[in-house]
Amino acid sequence: MKKIIINIVSVFVLLLMVNCQEDNLGFGALDTPTNLQVTAEIIGKSAAFPNGDGSGKVKFTSTAENAISYKYIFSDGTSKNSPSGIFENAFAKPGTNTYTVTVIASGAGGVATNVTLEVTVFSNFKDEQAVQFLTGGASRKWYWAQTELGHLGVGPNVAWSDPTFGTKNYYPDFYSAKANEKSATCLYNSIMTFSLVGDQMKFELDNKGQTYYNGAFKGGGEDACYDLNTSGAKTVTLSKSDSFVTMNPDSATQTRGTTINIADGGFMGYYVGSSSYEILSITDNRMVVRVIQSGNPFLAWYHIFTTTLPGTVVTPTPTANYTVLKFSDEFNIDGAPDPTKWGYDLGAGGWGNGEAQTYTSASDNVIVQGGNLKITAKKSGTGYTSSRLKTEDKYEFTYGKIEVKAKLPIGGGTWPAIWSLGQDYKTNAWPKCGEIDFMEHKGNDPNVIHGTLHYPGNFGANPNTATTTITNASTEFHIYKTIWSPTSIQFYVDDKLFHSFVNSASVPFNSDFFLILNVAMGGTFGGAIDPAFSQSSMEIDYVRIYQ
Repeated sequence: MKKIIINIVSVFVLLLMVNCQEDNLGFGALDTPTNLQVTAEIIGKSAAFPNGDGSGKVKFTSTAENAISYKYIFSDGTSKNSPSGIFENAFAKPGTNTYTVTVIASGAGGVATNVTLEVTVFSNFKDEQAVQFLTGGASRKWYWAQTELGHLGVGPNVAWSDPTFGTKNYYPDFYSAKANEKSATCLYNSIMTFSLVGDQMKFELDNKGQTYYNGAFKGGGEDACYDLNTSGAKTVTLSKSDSFVTMNPDSATQTRGTTINIADGGFMGYYVGSSSYEILSITDNRMVVRVIQSGNPFLAWYHIFTTTLPGTVVTPTPTANYTVLKFSDEFNIDGAPDPTKWGYDLGAGGWGNGEAQTYTSASDNVIVQGGNLKITAKKSGTGYTSSRLKTEDKYEFTYGKIEVKAKLPIGGGTWPAIWSLGQDYKTNAWPKCGEIDFMEHKGNDPNVIHGTLHYPGNFGANPNTATTTITNASTEFHIYKTIWSPTSIQFYVDDKLFHSFVNSASVPFNSDFFLILNVAMGGTFGGAIDPAFSQSSMEIDYVRIYQ
């Protein structure tokens, strides 16, 4: 049902001329738009669903003679300019609600005609958790995550089936900003505040007087800062996203599927002409959004925000978490490791790293005892023996939370590792297959824990790596955890994050890997072996993989 009230506003201009005919100003024709017609098509409307399919979407089409632009003003506090007169709005308030819509058709010189109508539409969408994350339940400030790789980036906005870019439509494949890359600009000045006012969400952008514009919208060249007043609170609604990413086969791991809609042209710090932002992921202190550039729908821009004031050191909440235990070994049965879960790499030869040990499956080198798995590296004559366990062909996995509680060996030259290798390494030779080192440690550099990734362009002596220093790595158990998702790989020790990697389809970390546990001796990473070394063990209390 809709009610239409038509109001015609005419503007009369009086030019007073006293003996100065040459001062006549040329205003041009001041034609008031006439015959303003508005249709409201409720998406999904049928006999069974008279108020729509639950999406809350209504497509408005406006036409008028002498009109050059249209503006829609909605009773929920939002508005939208539409030069063409065609606009699809998503009403987000859950349930069946009636909204008043005012359509203003503007003509030359500012003359206008308006129509007011009512639409009744049903929406079954709500994301109360996103509201809580955005506002903190009251008011919350968000900042650019300027130290994080990819905090500003751009990639293709195409369907998953696109032959060129299809598997790259959920991350910034074209460009990712390096840490602090935009420090010389005004970008990082932006402070974005989401607040709850009653049952309505509001947004304010404090840009300190300047906004960082995409060059396509101002200046016509490189991105640059320009003065812009962004003061004032703008209404925010949430709606269900229908982006290309939501239609991906693995969309549940790639997007939250919620869109932030900011009224009155509001935007989140970087101007690309759009006001709707798809939430890919959000936690209490980190948010990743995706926005389509206005006028160029091929480009999707990515922003990463944090609630942490720049310069403050905190441990971010994981961007993704996994809670279903899919693989575990608690090592509670004494004897050889469970053969249904573990196999062995055997032999010597340096293993590509100049290592000194020979791997065996002998109980002297590997045994379950007293509730722990013990992998022992030993001096044996003029050489060394040890063991290397793996889940290859027994358990392989893509994405998840990997937790290993371990105590590390001691002694110069020891090189314990908890790591994984792409299962296709036999046909897709390293480093193309990818390698994720959840934990590595050098006996020659005690208590320094390494988290590392090897892939084309970053491998061998040039990996993507970071370290953290802990205490008592060889005398106490610590939990080495990695959360691996389609968008990131995050490395922790005892729940302290020390390395983050932006995952994407351009690197080999989106297919099955298998787990490896070993203690090597010497080599390119382990370094010189202490001549006095006799034996030492890596003890593992448990291995758990959640998906």
